[in-house]
Amino acid sequence: MNLPPLDDLEDIAGGRVLARLDLNVPVRDGEVLDDTRIIAALPTLRWLLERAGGVAACSHLGKAAGEPDVAFSLAPVAPVLESALGRPVRFVPDCLTPPAEFVTGSLLLLENLRFHPGEKANDPGFAARLTKPYSHYVNDAFGTAHRAHASVEAAPRSYPQGRKAAGFLMEREVAALSRVVDDPEQPFVAVVGGAKVSTKTAPLEALVGRVSALLIGGGMANTFFLAQGLEVGRSLVEGEMVETARAVLAAAAKRGIELLLPEDVVVADAIDDPQRVAVVARDAIPSDLMVVDIGPAARSRYREILAGARTVFWNGPMGVFEVADYAAGTLAVAEALAASAAFSVVGGGESVMAIRQAGVVDSIDHVSTGGGASLKFITGETMPAIAALES
Repeated sequence: MNLPPLDDLEDIAGGRVLARLDLNVPVRDGEVLDDTRIIAALPTLRWLLERAGGVAACSHLGKAAGEPDVAFSLAPVAPVLESALGRPVRFVPDCLTPPAEFVTGSLLLLENLRFHPGEKANDPGFAARLTKPYSHYVNDAFGTAHRAHASVEAAPRSYPQGRKAAGFLMEREVAALSRVVDDPEQPFVAVVGGAKVSTKTAPLEALVGRVSALLIGGGMANTFFLAQGLEVGRSLVEGEMVETARAVLAAAAKRGIELLLPEDVVVADAIDDPQRVAVVARDAIPSDLMVVDIGPAARSRYREILAGARTVFWNGPMGVFEVADYAAGTLAVAEALAASAAFSVVGGGESVMAIRQAGVVDSIDHVSTGGGASLKFITGETMPAIAALES
């Protein structure tokens, strides 16, 4: 990919920059619960503020439905960003009506883009109003790069080369994921978990054509069990995706790819306050219990394969990771990945939480800020935001 870097921006001195960031952080009762994405935006912001006349940061937050909603306001982000950056941040209550004055070197934080229906509709008119006050555009929001929304697709297309660029975070994401997609060192192992096959069908199909081994876990493993004619009890399962699971299994077999399902699993009668918890073989799941994690034999086998890998991509937990009693499988993968000599890329909120909980973040080569975007990238499909920067 040929992303324009920050250093290619022309006439940046005195310019006003619209910086599209990913500040979609968890907020509860007006308090930011996790500042990871805010911290990730700082290098690009600092670079711009040292060189430009002023910067207006814009982002979406949550699932705002095209109109103002205090529950999804970016206002609580402003003081956290100010503290992390160590310089004043002025909050602007409407992304389309920034104040007339723009103090040199100042940073504005515009209100949630999704308070306007034109954002998700990729409306050129909305994009024109959004970009009008700004001489330059920078996109550092990889987490939204797979969405054709106005602030990431229509907006940059109105800027010529030399007036738009990718931020440092966007560059790092694309470089790391390109290494996985374009020329991964073999053996290349992918670990894919999470609840549903339906959300990861395209990545699974793409990975089968590239990896030497594919390790499956989480709720999606139950659908693969069902595709093999196994009993899954009361486990989470997608009956409508059984044929898709069979197709993935067949494709892996045809290509000689090792597709591993957990050989044993942890089962329970309830997620919260269980009365019965046991480890059983995958072909002995009781009809009245549900799968909540991969078992110790599966963890050992997955660790063994990861130890021999040279490239690893991981997205999705191995079980009901948010419950401590069922997190062992996910944490085992995190620790195995950290111990491996492989070039490692981790994406997806719960996978990132796992490596943080396991204390192994520094042992992972690249932690992606965009779970959905990283999965889309893996498929090789065009990313609207990236295409708009390159055009």
